[in-house]
Order: sequence, then C-alpha cells, then structure tokens
Amino acid sequence: MQISWQAVVARRMKRHHLTDPGATPVDVVRAMCGAHAQVLSAGEMSVALRLADATRETVQQADGLVKTFGPRGTVHLLPLDDLPMWTGALSALPTGLAPPFMRMTPEQTAEVIAAIGEALAHDDLSVDELSDEVVRRTGSWAGDLVMPAFQGYWPRWRQAISVAANAGVLCYGPNRGRKTTYSNPHRFQPFEPMNGDAALTELLHRYLHSYGPATPQQFARWLNTTPTFVKPYFTGLPQVQLDGQPAWHAPGDGDFDDEPPRGVRLLPYFDAYGVGSYPRELLFPGKAFTRALARGQAGNYPLVLIDGIVAGVWHHKKAGRTVHVTVEALTSLNRTRRRQLEAEVDRSAAILACTPSLTVGDVAVGPHA
Repeated sequence: MQISWQAVVARRMKRHHLTDPGATPVDVVRAMCGAHAQVLSAGEMSVALRLADATRETVQQADGLVKTFGPRGTVHLLPLDDLPMWTGALSALPTGLAPPFMRMTPEQTAEVIAAIGEALAHDDLSVDELSDEVVRRTGSWAGDLVMPAFQGYWPRWRQAISVAANAGVLCYGPNRGRKTTYSNPHRFQPFEPMNGDAALTELLHRYLHSYGPATPQQFARWLNTTPTFVKPYFTGLPQVQLDGQPAWHAPGDGDFDDEPPRGVRLLPYFDAYGVGSYPRELLFPGKAFTRALARGQAGNYPLVLIDGIVAGVWHHKKAGRTVHVTVEALTSLNRTRRRQLEAEVDRSAAILACTPSLTVGDVAVGPHA
C-alpha cells in the first residue's frame, strides 16, 4: 500500500497530542516515547505545550513521571509505569567497550550496579555522596580517577551510571539546591525489568505508533544502536510504501487519515516530534534541512511547524517578567498564520508565566543557545 507523507504527518501530529490537548502529562510523555530532559526546562515545555492550560509547574508536579536515562543514553522524562519496558529494552542493547585504561570487567560492573542500588535504596544522594558509598561497598578500584571529564577526571565507577539506570536501580532525585541527586526508582514503585526481547518488541511497537511508518535504520538511529541489531524485530510487521521506499507500522495500526493538520506550532529544543520523526528530508524540506538541523541532527534548534512540517526556527529569552520571542519563518506568514503564531507565542509565554513580546525576523543565536 502506498501512503502519502501528508497522511503520516497528520497521524504523528494527532498521536503527539499536538492536535489533541486533552491528556495528562503521563499520557503525553508516553505518546512521545519519552520527553528529552537533558535541558529539563525544555522537556517540561514540550509536555506542557501538548496540554490545555498547563504550565511548567503542571509537569513538575505531575505524579507518575520519573527523570532518568532513556533512548540514546540521554536524560528523559519517562512514565514510571513504563520502567519495566524501558529498563528491559535499554539493558538489552549492545554496548561498546570503554578504552582499556577505563574499562571495568563484567563482574566489576555488576558490583557497581548492586552498590548503586543499595546505596540509593533509602536516601537520595549527590554524586559525591554516591561515589563515597560505591567505593566503600566495592573497593578503591571503583574510585580510580580514569574518566576524562571537564578538564579533570571522574572515578571509574561513573561510567556505569547510565547502565545502572538501564538496570532499573538509579534515576534522578529532587535537586538539593543547585546539586543534582540520584534516587532508586523502586522507592517510588517496585518493578521487574521485562525480558529483553519482549521489551524491545513492545518499544518498537510504541515507537511505530508515535513515529511510524519507519524503517530499521530510523529506529536504530533513534535508539543509537545498529540496524543489524533491530532488523529481526521488524520481521512479520505490516509494510507500506512511503515516498517510494518500504516502511513498517505496528500490527493493527494501518489506518491513515489524509486530512492534513493545520496551524502553526512552536516546539522547544529537543522536542520529541522533531528528534524522532523521519525521513528528515520530508519533515525538514528545502531550506529547513540546513537551517533547522545541525549536521543532520534534530533538536539543537527550536522548531516552527506549519501544518506539521518544519518551516522555521525560533528563540526565546526572558528579561524580568517578559519573554522575548524571535521567530525566523522560512515561508510566508499570511494573516491567518500570523494570528496562529501570535496565539502560540502567547501560549508559550503563559507556560513560562511571562508576558510575551514577538519579533518576526532572523534568529541570530547558534544551535542550543
């Protein structure tokens, strides 16, 4: 079956709640397959923009979300109820080897993971406090300063932080002033990681629900693994033709609506819609491919969507109680689109509890500014 790019965009917009704001923060994060939260304020805005009358505080105070390591080893907000799937899937991915001078044996890695889980079982700890506990529980080798970082060195055990998160024994805790803390997610809700194959199958189906139809290459890139590793999980899935190329969707999920999405939307840095959607050349057509991507990588620029397609970039800067928004449109804004843009700027300002000021013109700052 041949399907149109318009139908794919319409479905992705709807499933990301970009045309359906009547959901909870957990619903939205699940629909996004995780909200990128390396820059937490951007992740909170990503979720709030998909909710009616929400603010960043709405997301911050939401029950059922946890900040932890997600796809591509980056920090994400994930639904707490989904941690069995996420930990089962991420821990099943193949991992690369660290340089020999940093490397831990499998036995040492297991020791560190166990020590992290035990140390965080009853209290939130800063990274320095956690380091003391891990070294105390394992041995001095775990504290060897062998990891180059920020013009210095970190202790050996810290290379296992994301591995411990994938094993389900570490997540982020509440900030202590300006210090980050770590916690054990089992304190919020005990769980067992799913079997790796079952978890990866479930994660693929969810990815295809949110971003499909897609190819093994696209899913592998989203997970930061190899197409060879993920290809077996596509076996038997329904196949369609998109832009003259084969693509796959989840079982029982082959309905495509040709009714196009309408309107102007603003998405913040690292919003999941831009990061997870492929083909890049269709979502970022023409000038957008060079202007809104950083060497083909999505997320480094906030995106302007017109009818679901990237059509510009934008930037905001707070000054007191005012947020100054600059929008660089790569296509003309007629009267209707200008009104929609103004409404979207007003919505973004409300999420930030600020008064908006809009300028349509060139965005002078670079990526991730």
